[in-house]
Amino acid sequence: MNKVNEDLLRERSKCTFNIEELTHFLDGGIEVTLERKRREQAVLSKREELFCGVPDEYLSHKEKYENSIRKGTILFKILRQIYNMENSNLSDYRNVLNGVLGASISQDGSPFGLHYIMFMPVLISQADEEQKKKWVDRALNCQIIGTYAQTELGHGTFIRGLETTATYDLETQEFILHSPTLTSYKWWPGGLGQTANYCIVVAQLYTKGKCRGIHPFIVQVRDEETHEPLPGIKVGEIGTKMGLNSVNNGYLGFDHVRIPRTNMLMKHAKVLEDGTYIKSKNNKLIYGTMVFVRVIIVFDSVNYLSKAVTIATRFSAVRRQSQLKEGEPELQILDYVTQQEMIFTAIAGCFAMKFNARRLWDTFNGINTQLHEGNFERLGELHALACCLKAVSTADAARFTERCRLACGGHGYMHSSNLPLTYALTTASCTYEGDNTVLLLQTARFLLKVWREIDTVPVTPTIAYLKTVSSPGFQDKWENSIKGIVRGFQIVSMKKISSCVEIMTNKIMSGMSQEDAWNTTSIQLVSAAESHCRAIVLSTFHEDLSKMSSTVSAPLAEVLQQLLELYTVYWALEKYGDLLLYTSISKTDIEYLRRWLVTLLGKIRPNAVGLVDGFDIIDEMLDSTLGAYDGRVYERLMAQAQKSPLNADTVNKSFHKYLKPFMKGKL
Repeated sequence: MNKVNEDLLRERSKCTFNIEELTHFLDGGIEVTLERKRREQAVLSKREELFCGVPDEYLSHKEKYENSIRKGTILFKILRQIYNMENSNLSDYRNVLNGVLGASISQDGSPFGLHYIMFMPVLISQADEEQKKKWVDRALNCQIIGTYAQTELGHGTFIRGLETTATYDLETQEFILHSPTLTSYKWWPGGLGQTANYCIVVAQLYTKGKCRGIHPFIVQVRDEETHEPLPGIKVGEIGTKMGLNSVNNGYLGFDHVRIPRTNMLMKHAKVLEDGTYIKSKNNKLIYGTMVFVRVIIVFDSVNYLSKAVTIATRFSAVRRQSQLKEGEPELQILDYVTQQEMIFTAIAGCFAMKFNARRLWDTFNGINTQLHEGNFERLGELHALACCLKAVSTADAARFTERCRLACGGHGYMHSSNLPLTYALTTASCTYEGDNTVLLLQTARFLLKVWREIDTVPVTPTIAYLKTVSSPGFQDKWENSIKGIVRGFQIVSMKKISSCVEIMTNKIMSGMSQEDAWNTTSIQLVSAAESHCRAIVLSTFHEDLSKMSSTVSAPLAEVLQQLLELYTVYWALEKYGDLLLYTSISKTDIEYLRRWLVTLLGKIRPNAVGLVDGFDIIDEMLDSTLGAYDGRVYERLMAQAQKSPLNADTVNKSFHKYLKPFMKGKL
């Protein structure tokens, strides 16, 4: 299939900007692109072992897991060769595993993921120097495989309610880990089922008869030689799910399992030999890993959505359906404005999320440095920002991915399109590592605190706009511009936050408890937190693109500006109810925005294929019959159909065993 579809060739010839320049821009520079391509070529050298064979959807659950383990070990061997183990570091591996490359090799998730995404980061951030010497190199070299067990069968986001206990035994200087109830069993850790032999366990620490709260412990769960569970360890896999079925999510229970005192990670809090408990200088430091993981999830959302928009755009350029005018050829479905609205807004969303993921990463690193220097002033801000961006980016990725699937009609329902699986992965991220609703409520708690102190405490960068738009001399006249729309969203956020504070205050003054007031206002609180995040996403996209426009060519800057405008106008129309309630926008303004959106769709239309080509996702990574670079959709669909095990025989044995006797009236 070397010949490229003629419609796709025409689309690429119409592109007004340099696609390679866009790729470098998205990657973060030509050097980053070259490094990424070097990794891809190394992986493609094992093409037959990694990308051929029976498609995963035809494998049993057990076979899919075993195949994922096989592929994972091949990938790590390649990475070791690329990076040279003597010079490698955790970020080298994590960048691959979290990128399009790693996700494409283990399409339905990897059982090794949590080893690099959580197990090792927790070791590095929460182990003391002696513990790092003992564990980090072994983990980096995969001499041990680890995972992270926090969530329990009965408790997820509410980690203070975790039931697993770790009780210090003064006589033996050991901790005794125990699962007192069924609901205290650890549930969900990736790789825990059959893959990991070590685990960082979050448990309630007890010393001298007192509960000291949750703390992390490193626990061996399987023998290093036989891989058999150790005495007192009850471990297994939790079963199939909507997606991520190769992650090998597991359960874990403890029956009075003893571990050395030194297996408690003691960088921050400590238990001395005599049982003396030394409290951490800031107990919130234990949550640093969760914040880090939520930052990674925002990047993951970008990767998933980039696949979805690439598939939907290329397919829409190839697919012809119906005549717009009688006697004319069937139209490319990409020419229908409804199709453009579904797909181009998703492309714009992908770019917006990319900009915000970068800003969040920079913010995380900056504040993390401050934390290690003992400055905790912005820890609350970072936590609130990571919570709401995780919630909004995953929800948007799921929303836009599903729109892309629907834009591909019936063919988008095929597993071979890779859209059903991509949607399953994006929607899964809406609940793991913090349910989105709960995360928005955590952001809301921060926002209400900020609003109550707005006139007395200095504001931090991400909430500085609240003071600006609430100042007495501020003019909130609506303006049909990007800046005006961003300001409109900031006003909405401010007024929703203000309203929540007022509602809760009135309820408490009328005799309601603080807790009940919070619960009965929770719908408004979630809405306020989402509006705050929308304001941040829009302003970040606007500010960062404005700064970067001078670094790219004029043609590329122009199309990036069109994406910014489309994304901003789209969300203004999606949220016009809020804008009508809280700003001076009028019906005439909304009608103007609708015309502006259609105009933008027309401007972006010639560059649609070029934009998704800029993501530079090679066919092996995209793994889609609908989205391959050559656009040979129908040939690929038929070729993939032939791989079905049901096509191995022209007559299935069930015909003679069941169907024929039934048709002959013998059953």
